[in-house]
Amino acid sequence: MSAKKKIIVSENPNINEVVNELDRAFNERRTVILVGNCWVNYQGRARSKLKPGERIVIIKEDGSVLVHRSRGYEPVNWQPPGCFLKAYKDGDSLVVMAVRKNPHETVSIYFNQVFFLSALQLLDEGEFSLYASEEDMKRAILMMPSLIEDGFKPISYEKKVEPGFIDVYGVDKDGCMVVVEIKRRTAGKEAVLQLAKYIESLKASVNRKVRGILVAPQISREAGSLLASLGLDFKRVDPKKCSEILCRKEDKRIVDFFQA
Repeated sequence: MSAKKKIIVSENPNINEVVNELDRAFNERRTVILVGNCWVNYQGRARSKLKPGERIVIIKEDGSVLVHRSRGYEPVNWQPPGCFLKAYKDGDSLVVMAVRKNPHETVSIYFNQVFFLSALQLLDEGEFSLYASEEDMKRAILMMPSLIEDGFKPISYEKKVEPGFIDVYGVDKDGCMVVVEIKRRTAGKEAVLQLAKYIESLKASVNRKVRGILVAPQISREAGSLLASLGLDFKRVDPKKCSEILCRKEDKRIVDFFQA
């Protein structure tokens, strides 16, 4: 096989062929896909063993390794980027090792049969933009209430009132009740009217001032005029920022898990 090829593919290769192609792929920082019958040993902060089965192994150009079953989207074993990679023959088996230095961890993948091998030179410079759903925006606001305003304290969410469900319900720094209506896209006149109905419904059951805040990445001119005429507020919140808040929280959970 030529090293100049962008895609190298081999079906049912023997172990010696696989070792040679993996050595070349690791040196050239190719992305590798291996399909075959394998078992996995992990040693590091803990120990684990995965018994033999037919699986898909993905080794990326940055040194990350993922072992996938034929079902589900999460890998059953994995190593993060930056691993040292080595392939060698042990008796009749292929061994692929991924070693991480700090903390020291080793994943050893043993194949007694390889059905498919592909080594790819991939170019990917496209920017990834992550945008939150309204549910994600609500979660981010509950996690970081200052997205609405300083001093805002959520009390509940999806509060049932006669016209429907209030996205977020709370109090501001002056003790006023606050109804928050969230829209993922440009808020229109319908969103303003919906917020106004929620406020009117609440006024009958609380003995204090009730404010309304419409949350969206932007608002139409017609909706903005109606909002002002009704004495309601608008808060610009970027769904992308909400996604970043949720991702930081998830990353912190992962770090806390490994440091526990």
